This record gives sequence, structure tokens and C-alpha cells, in this order.
Amino acid sequence: MPISVVMPALEMAQETGKLVSWKKKEGEQVKKGEMLLEVETDKAVVEIEAGGDGVLSGVTAKVGDVVPVGQTIAWLLKPGEAVPTGGAQSQSGRKMESAPAATAAAAPAAPEPASVAGAKISPKARRLAREHGVDIARLKGSGPGGEILADDILKAAQAASGPAPVPSAPAPAFAAQAPPPAAAARPTSPPPAAPSGPADAVSSIGRIMAERTTQSWTTVPHFFVARDVDATALNATREGLIPVIEKSHGVKITHTDLMVSAVARALKTFPRMNGSWVGSGVSLNADINVALAMAVDNAVVTAVIRNADKLPLGAIAKQRKELSERAKANKLQPADISGATFTISNLGMFGVDAFTAIIVPPQAGILAVGAIADRVVAVDGMIGIRPMVTLTLSSDHRIIDGARAAQFMQEVVGTLSDPGKWLA
Repeated sequence: MPISVVMPALEMAQETGKLVSWKKKEGEQVKKGEMLLEVETDKAVVEIEAGGDGVLSGVTAKVGDVVPVGQTIAWLLKPGEAVPTGGAQSQSGRKMESAPAATAAAAPAAPEPASVAGAKISPKARRLAREHGVDIARLKGSGPGGEILADDILKAAQAASGPAPVPSAPAPAFAAQAPPPAAAARPTSPPPAAPSGPADAVSSIGRIMAERTTQSWTTVPHFFVARDVDATALNATREGLIPVIEKSHGVKITHTDLMVSAVARALKTFPRMNGSWVGSGVSLNADINVALAMAVDNAVVTAVIRNADKLPLGAIAKQRKELSERAKANKLQPADISGATFTISNLGMFGVDAFTAIIVPPQAGILAVGAIADRVVAVDGMIGIRPMVTLTLSSDHRIIDGARAAQFMQEVVGTLSDPGKWLA
């Protein structure tokens, strides 16, 4: 029977996906497992495999279209089959609700935004409209058929509130990316004309990254806790494990692998740091999935090591290597980038001493790791030279307070300062 090609749901609460490209042409034979199309979500551009064999037929979505999740956009047909009629839409379990007509009500504590009768709005967009006080009646949806999407609500809320205030803390950088621009005072004279030279093209992933980090920096209340760690024992442990892990898993262990293992154990001790801000409250995640920020062409992606607290170091090292290779080849799959509960961004290999990183919502925090370098420090009341590394934790103040963040960092520092204890 004909196989429908639908816009997939790659993330929780995803409402739509943007078609970036077709890997096959209409009328071309497709085999199960072959790359069929590329879809852009609010996190990444992901290649989607064909779910079966057949000839690509009945294509209804073109490159650039934003399509609701679950909607059929093409068919895979076998000889003698035809494109079904009256079944162009395949439901995925996500429902778009019609917004009721606006009605007058006695002054509630949190008024429901007005809406246009018959307008379509997703449940997520409705919730955001309620939280931000956005009047749906004034919006024109950007989704198919004029559907009001979450992005429409967020843009309207930002426009109503004006530029975000400049935080007192220094603007952070998320891995290798530039920090989002801080709000500036309005100029008294016209701004200078844009340079006439060639512009640096931004990839789809780069644009997504820019939008997500700007949204995080302007809506999440960041605060920062930094600690210096003596890496003497950490270096010795890694050197001792290199031949062991290479023999057992065929990969060279890195400092990042040790960081992932140490952080995962600390997250188990401090479950709130592994939580998420959802709606208007904190949700504690059952699994500990640590994401690693990885630089790719003109962007940064976050690839996920799942259940990191339960994995031996060799398995962590192997997964990290495989994810890195797929990221560089632009071959990350949906499972590689979804479900993270905490993120680590390591710029030590670039010689960066210390930096602050932008939180990836809805996560509670992100740990920025600098370079391990010899420094002059106090040792047992005397001056000595030790390999030191600076860790900087960015936390969402809605989920974590300063004391808990400091305790979490204390746990991480203690673990890294004596790795032999927990590795045993």
C-alpha cells in the first residue's frame, strides 16, 4: 500500500517543521533508509530517512514551506499504486485548536487573551499568549492557513515589551559563537549605513542558533558561579586511562569525557540542576542526558550523551567521538540532538582561559570549561605551580538559587579533584 511521507515530530512540543530540501526528485525510486529530505526545527537541520521503498510521488511541499507536524507532504508508491485521494493529511496526535470568539468577563486575575473567531492556534501558542498577555485578536498567524504559532506569540510579546534590559553580568558566549547583542540606547542621529562589502552567509543551523540564543539571553534570568580546579589528579587519571580505554573501546579518552562523567554524577546528587523550566514551574527529569556543544561550519550544535550517569568512561568516550564525527559531517539524527537535560561547552582546546555560556532552554544550566594551564598558586602555605582549569556555571534563577548552584559546583570540583575515588 502507499507509504505516506509526513512532516516528522523531531522534538517535544514541536508544532511545525520547515522543509529545507528534498534529497530525491519526484518520480525517482527511493529505498528504505535512504536520505529523503531535510527538515529544520527550532534546534537544528536534520536529515530524514525514507520509511520504505517506492517512487516519490504526490509531492505537495516545496523547499521553504513550513508544514504542520503529521501532515502528509508526499507518497512512496509501488508499481500499480496511485496517490490516495482524500487522505492528504496524516494526524500525528497533535491537534490545532480553534480559538473561541472573544467574550467579556469579570476582571480575572490573569485574563485570557482575546482571539479571532475561527482562527487556528496551537495549544502551546495559547499557553504562551496567556503567560505573556498577548491579545490573539491582533495577531496574524505565520503558519499554514494563518495558524498562530508559538513564534508569533513570542515575537508579539517581545515587540510589546520593547528592548530587553542590559544584564549586569558580562554577555556570555555559547561555545564558539558570538554573544547576542545587548539592548542599546536609541541613537540621537541616524545609524551609519551598512558596509557595502560582501556579507558572510549564515547557514540554516546558524540562523536557528542565533534565534535560540537571543531568545534565551533575553528571557532566561542567567546568573554565574565560577570555580578554579587543580587538574593535577585529573591529568594523571586521564594519562593512566588512555591505554586502557583505547584497548577496550578503540578511542582515546579526553578531558571532556571525564567532565561528562563527573557532571553526570553531580546531577544525580542535585536533581534540580537536572530539571527544566516548563510553563510556569520546574519539572525534574528522570534521565540524565548530557549534551556537548560542538562547533560545525558557521554554527554550534549540541549532541546528547544519554543516561551519562550510568555509562562507563569508555562508552562515554566512544559516543562523544561518534557524535563529533556525525556533527562535522552534518549527519546528526533527531535522537542525537534531542532530550538533553544539561549542557557542557568546552573551549579549552582553543586556549580559552574562561568564559560564560548561554543556557539552552528549558535546561537549568550549562557548564563552561576553559583550558587546563599551569598557574602560580598557593600550595600548603607556599607558592607552587599547578595545572588549573576554570569552570563557569550558568544557571536559570527560576530553577536554581545561588546556594544550590554553589553546592553543585562544589560537588563537581570535588569529583574532578579526586577522580580516582569515583572511578574506583
